[in-house]
Amino acid sequence: MNILPRIIRPKKLTADQEYQALIRQEAKMGGTLFGPIPAGHRREFFCLDEYTWVWHEEWTDQTGTHQTATTRYRVRPGGVLKIQGDKSPQPLSFEESVNLYEAVEAYERRVVAMYGGQSAYAA
Repeated sequence: MNILPRIIRPKKLTADQEYQALIRQEAKMGGTLFGPIPAGHRREFFCLDEYTWVWHEEWTDQTGTHQTATTRYRVRPGGVLKIQGDKSPQPLSFEESVNLYEAVEAYERRVVAMYGGQSAYAA
């Protein structure tokens, strides 16, 4: 019995594992949309599902303390809500709405370039 093909055969990912891998790849790419990421920082921006966008950043401050900030943007028929930490959801200001729209457009262009073909976000 030849065992070698079983050892070197790539492990098949489940659909959920593939989805998670794509989210991680897109999140990393999305973090670069807003300029260079400083050394020691981790920044992510990604589409979690059809109604949710996420901005996440991690860094170590001057005292050596690990810091994190996560903002979720929930798209609703009446507007977009911004959720940060344990704060109550807040509607986006006009300026924030424009910034998010531009970020989503840039994200979509990069995702299409990464994968080629049609946009998953087009109407």
